[in-house]
Amino acid sequence: MTWHILGAGSLGSLWAARLTRAGLPVRLVLRDRARLKTYEAGGGLTLVEQGEARQYAIPAELPSSTSPISRLLVACKAYDAEAAVQPLLPRLAPGAELVLLQNGLGSQDAVALKLPHARCVLASSTEGAFRDGDFRVVFAGHGFTWLGDPLRPEAPAWLAELEQAGIPHGWTPDILSRLWRKLALNCAINPLTVLHDCRNGGLAEHPAEVSVLCTELAELLQRCGQPDAAEGLHDEVLRVIQATAANYSSMYQDVANGRRTEISYLLGHACATAARHRLNLPHLESLHTRLKAHLLQRGLPVT
Repeated sequence: MTWHILGAGSLGSLWAARLTRAGLPVRLVLRDRARLKTYEAGGGLTLVEQGEARQYAIPAELPSSTSPISRLLVACKAYDAEAAVQPLLPRLAPGAELVLLQNGLGSQDAVALKLPHARCVLASSTEGAFRDGDFRVVFAGHGFTWLGDPLRPEAPAWLAELEQAGIPHGWTPDILSRLWRKLALNCAINPLTVLHDCRNGGLAEHPAEVSVLCTELAELLQRCGQPDAAEGLHDEVLRVIQATAANYSSMYQDVANGRRTEISYLLGHACATAARHRLNLPHLESLHTRLKAHLLQRGLPVT
């Protein structure tokens, strides 16, 4: 069965190249004719691993193509996911399966609401990749991808294809716990690196601020019925800060490059959820307000 891949960004391209290399059928879905022309003129998708570049001539098409889609990896940004999937709805075959590979929370529910008859598998990845050119991605760090379906606990047969493609992964019946944990880690680290203009390691100079955020985030996770995600959160945040000390967070990189952030699906989602539960988290709210003011100052969207 063909893997259709929507979103030829860093992770989408990484999956596309590895699935293709394993001999599996892959098609990229590109957003418009201009992108398709640029892609075809370049000859395909390039993956750089350990300094070596290899190009893969993966077929590409527009959303308006008519071929049916049975398996779709949605690898675009959280704020683009719902609109990007919309034109593909008429093409989804009966029993179609989607893998939603977005940061944060909120976009997955928005996509799933449009697809009551399709299966939506949620994914949370720690793999590192970045683009250093058009349709060119650098594999920056081995990680792991957790997948799961909150509505159907049984694992799909196509996980064997991920194994074949060398994509490290695991299936969990509790994917929401993984997604909430990652959201909390991102909320405790990424916004502070933007506001303090520092690498992740620079947060070691702001221990009190990190600590109080972790306390409030753990309280939110408990209230949301995610006690496992709350367990040892502060310790893990400190470990991540130390382990990735030389790195700039993804949100820092987005702001530095004048790109829209995923604030609504990280801090925004956390604060909205706290409000729904009538939970007062003043430091988290203050962080959200400060970050929005900073983004406005830089001329960037706050949603």
